[in-house]
Amino acid sequence: MRSHRRSRLLAPLMLAPLIAGCFASGGGDDSGDGGGGDGARLRVALAFPPAENLSPYGADATLLSRLGVTEGLTALDANGSAAPALAESWRRDGDKAWEFTLRDATFQDGGDVTPAAVADSLTRATDAKPAPAALAGVTLSAKAQGERVVRITTAEPDPVLPLRLSSPSLAVLSGKAYADKNRVDPVGHATGPFELTEVNGATSATLDRFDDYWGGRAQASGIDARFIADGTARANALRTGELDIAEAVPVAQAATLDEKTRRDTATTRTTSLLLNASSGTFEDAGLRAAARGAIDTSVFAKDVYEGYADPSAGIYGPAVTWAEGKRTAPVGRAEAEKPGGATVNLATYDNRPELPEVAQVVKQQLEKAGFKVKLTVREYSRLEGDALAGKFDAFVLARNTLLDTGDPVAVLAGDYTCDGGFNIAQLCDRDVDRAVAEAVVIADTAKRQDAAMAAEARILGTDAVVPLVHQRIITGVADSVQGVILDPYERTLVGTGTRR
Repeated sequence: MRSHRRSRLLAPLMLAPLIAGCFASGGGDDSGDGGGGDGARLRVALAFPPAENLSPYGADATLLSRLGVTEGLTALDANGSAAPALAESWRRDGDKAWEFTLRDATFQDGGDVTPAAVADSLTRATDAKPAPAALAGVTLSAKAQGERVVRITTAEPDPVLPLRLSSPSLAVLSGKAYADKNRVDPVGHATGPFELTEVNGATSATLDRFDDYWGGRAQASGIDARFIADGTARANALRTGELDIAEAVPVAQAATLDEKTRRDTATTRTTSLLLNASSGTFEDAGLRAAARGAIDTSVFAKDVYEGYADPSAGIYGPAVTWAEGKRTAPVGRAEAEKPGGATVNLATYDNRPELPEVAQVVKQQLEKAGFKVKLTVREYSRLEGDALAGKFDAFVLARNTLLDTGDPVAVLAGDYTCDGGFNIAQLCDRDVDRAVAEAVVIADTAKRQDAAMAAEARILGTDAVVPLVHQRIITGVADSVQGVILDPYERTLVGTGTRR
């Protein structure tokens, strides 16, 4: 494929800024300079340290995509539709097959992005244990077809496969990333504009510009990333000039930043109270109903988030603009029982500094209703395993509902079905599974949205999830920085045009 590179260079150079430019930019456009230049390195603080050794298959996938390391075959545009990335085009062939035509691109370790390499990467993702959330309920196989085409076949019709393949957890890596059978190593083996060169555990990472990036050379020469779980520390480092970009600035710190250095972005992230429906106190649907009835959600947007949020509406918030007109009342709710001093082990994490305060308010409201509550707060990477294993009765989670695939049905399948890979609520309900299964097979966009809302009504009816508030994310951006990508899906942060 390398011999075709020069003749096809113009198209990707034009496309890269188009994709990134769909999102709001912090102080400038995101177009690369085409010829490079040796711009200053960017100093970036992320809120979440790696929890899984930078595996692309779990929560760490978005760390890689936000830093411009990894890409998939597709990306999401501002409207939530699939846009070209490593695939420049695609077409559906029957109910179960799709063909993706690859652009001319190179892995950071020097190899070409070939159909065989892409097929191998996707096959390894499908074989991962646990499976990436984007593949919840989906079985697919990928094969090379000719010099430029990857053919992907699904066991059942999947009308949103191009959306699914935009997930950060389905990033394409070279074969060398899988040399160690016990882990996937993205360092130097991805395709994005920035290449990981060094990772210092859960503390920091060093990235250099990848000069052969198909979308043009990045304007920054590299990134010095720090993982700082403490939100106040991130804000302080920005104020003192130690950082250029600080993600997820706490609302309590927003007022301390100069107005020009803070950007707030409406996102599809919802903070919810998840109740363990399979064991412990909240296995009883009547007690889940009692807990839901005890929660006054009106206080969270105004008081805890100080206006940087919207009151809860459902699993999907107002940033999912089509949802409000399609929402229906919850279905099948149980009658509330008296708590009678039932004990609740409630947990949350402090990487998002508002969450401990949210959990404290939840604790007080539950105790007022007659529950006895113990609150556990840890850093997320030290909490996720226990949460997924169902070791807590209740969990306060901030979840971007369109992060994994951009498809509104996918988050329901991953988070609330019996076989869901991110089912912290431990929900396994026949009616919910049926409603989600009905939504999964619908191709028409409007009808799929209708079915998603019908499934939401079923899920809310179980009281396994109590939506609390819909967040706006505050990003701290130094005055000297341009081109930060303010992405409502929280998948990207820096791109080819991010510079200082």
